[in-house]
Amino acid sequence: MRKNIKNIAALSLALVPMLSFAAKKEVTIWAWDPNFNVAIMDEAKDRYLADNPDADVAFKIVDFSKEDVEQKLLTNLASGITKSLPDIVLIEDYKAQSFLQAFPGSFEPMTNQIDYSKFAPYKVALGSVNGELYSLPFDTGVTGLFYCSDVLAEAGYSASDLENITWDRYIEIGQDVKAKTGKYMLTLEVNSGNTLRWLMHSANAWFFDEKGNLDIKDNEALKAVLQLYVKLQDSGMSRPANDWADWVSGVTDGHVASLVSGVWFIGTIKSMEQPGQWAVAPIPRMEGVAGAANASNWGGSSWYVLASSKEKKEAVDFLEHVYANDLDFYDEILINNGAVGSFLPSQSSKAYSAEDAYFGGQKIFADFAKWSGQIPAIDFGMYSYEVSDALVAQVPMVLKGGSIDKAIDAAAAQAAIQMQ
Repeated sequence: MRKNIKNIAALSLALVPMLSFAAKKEVTIWAWDPNFNVAIMDEAKDRYLADNPDADVAFKIVDFSKEDVEQKLLTNLASGITKSLPDIVLIEDYKAQSFLQAFPGSFEPMTNQIDYSKFAPYKVALGSVNGELYSLPFDTGVTGLFYCSDVLAEAGYSASDLENITWDRYIEIGQDVKAKTGKYMLTLEVNSGNTLRWLMHSANAWFFDEKGNLDIKDNEALKAVLQLYVKLQDSGMSRPANDWADWVSGVTDGHVASLVSGVWFIGTIKSMEQPGQWAVAPIPRMEGVAGAANASNWGGSSWYVLASSKEKKEAVDFLEHVYANDLDFYDEILINNGAVGSFLPSQSSKAYSAEDAYFGGQKIFADFAKWSGQIPAIDFGMYSYEVSDALVAQVPMVLKGGSIDKAIDAAAAQAAIQMQ
């Protein structure tokens, strides 16, 4: 009997570490893209645990596709079954308001726990509802005008000629470049809402009013954007692209001298292996539109904590500790992942001020950081994709000379159905 008691005692002692491990609070995180968002979150987790070795918390990072993250989140919130939800989830900026407004009370406000003055204002606005702030702003899709400096130089233009110009001036330069070099100045993807969205954002305008109602019929900025589509087509300096692959190949195959894209396009430019032949300028500005800027955003996402989380205190503490404070972390993800964060203090680091030999020694990340602070702060509303898709469906008719007012009316009717 004494021997059995000793065995039981020994077994109990052996189980203590196992029980201790099992008792750790687990923070589950949903994200997409293993080489970007997931890899960056893994780095954040390692840094947090290194800084807090006694923390009674473990992290489980789950990699889904973007579509799966959105669908799983939507299904669980709509059903009211929160047991399967994560503690932290990544949400694309265009989708944020649709989740926050459709499911009030489902996300944990961090208004009093995060110093939001340290983040780009436009990113903060995207995660705000009725004065409460719900997001931990993450990466920016700040746009730039990528251009082949060799082609522009052949036509007699330098970097200063592309600084803070209007679209009308850009078209003039593009026509001259086309005449002198045979290269198109721009590739335009007319069958996608991407261009429409970043143009509207640069015009400091969107598809909804302050109350979230559809507002496109008398939207002067929208009319100006559609008129610009026609100008770009009729100018002869723009190469139409049928889809995403065609849009990218316009540049990679050497047909086009410039294009507007998010900072994430740097990798594609560098894959062309043309060091010293490329540069980046601010995007052109919508002329005659109040509040228009030589800056916009295309893409980007932020982190959200679920209100149903049993570990929301730990989840918020983790996000605040790393994403709202750790400057070295932002240097690391910039260098290793090409991530330009929206955390403003990070953008004055040495990593951001480094010269990039591929871009002729230009301090491209410092420039993108500066432009990110100039992006207009707007509310994307709940149905950005639905409305932009409805409008894009009308673009071919507009490009054939159709009435812009009639196109907007038709888009409004379609959008109203999709928004029900």
